Amino acid sequence: MAVAAPSAPDFQIAVRGDALTAVCFTAMASPCEVLLETADMQEVAELARAAAHEAWRIERKFSRYREDSVVSEINRSEGNPVAVDQETAALIDYAAQCHALSEGRFDVTSGVLRGCWRFDGSDRVPEVAAVARLLPLIGFEKLQWRSPQITVPPGMEVDFGGFGKEYAVDRVLAILCTQFPGAVLVNFGGDLASNCAPTQAPWQVGVERPGTDREARLLLEFSRGGLATSGDTHRFLERNGTRYGHILDVRTGWPVPLVPRSVTVAAGSCVEAGMLATFAMLQGRGAEDFLEAQGVRYWSLR
Repeated sequence: MAVAAPSAPDFQIAVRGDALTAVCFTAMASPCEVLLETADMQEVAELARAAAHEAWRIERKFSRYREDSVVSEINRSEGNPVAVDQETAALIDYAAQCHALSEGRFDVTSGVLRGCWRFDGSDRVPEVAAVARLLPLIGFEKLQWRSPQITVPPGMEVDFGGFGKEYAVDRVLAILCTQFPGAVLVNFGGDLASNCAPTQAPWQVGVERPGTDREARLLLEFSRGGLATSGDTHRFLERNGTRYGHILDVRTGWPVPLVPRSVTVAAGSCVEAGMLATFAMLQGRGAEDFLEAQGVRYWSLR
């Protein structure tokens, strides 16, 4: 049963059984769902507004597709310093941490490679020379970052897409937990976080299996923390029997070879889970060895 939320045409509320209610909306080009262990429709409507508005706020502020976003302002700066607010500074600090921990493999300046790569399921693999021309525009170490000012050299860009959705998941969960004492599950396009399991049983989370049958699922039980998946099920190219996944090696500009088709990681937060899943994919053949060394719960599909 679907119930229209009062004065909020951009999200829907749906009853899921006797004890759960779902809030559904779209943000960051992803289907978003928030599950709440309550049947109080007035309470749900208020929580729905809080969840959707926070997700949309983050999208407006950090989307590379919006001319009025902080990211677009930074990328238009043409080598001039830009002063940023505390939230943006924290995300830049996190990007710097990820760059260091990954030994340079995770780099928020690598978005310029979109100029060559379009992972749309086609066979349009770029020319080697075209990729090589973009490599000088990649390198977090080329930025000047002295909080609160960042200077991005002309032609370079920053892009928080590598962790922005996970950040939004954690932010929405934190906000809802200040307003609601019950079980909450926030799921933005398969990246999710929860404060606790509902009363009856753990959350049941389906992970899409790579392949042609997209309905096949790996069913996981999940109670608390974050869960994130990285894989090439929907974002890839294929030519002459070779599949090119969307995880790129910033040192070469080309897809990392021998990666798993999908890696799902459970961690303390969605941001942490997403970081570990991405780091694992960047290891290619060594993805599972990397995750074993971290001592985290994970599922890898090849």
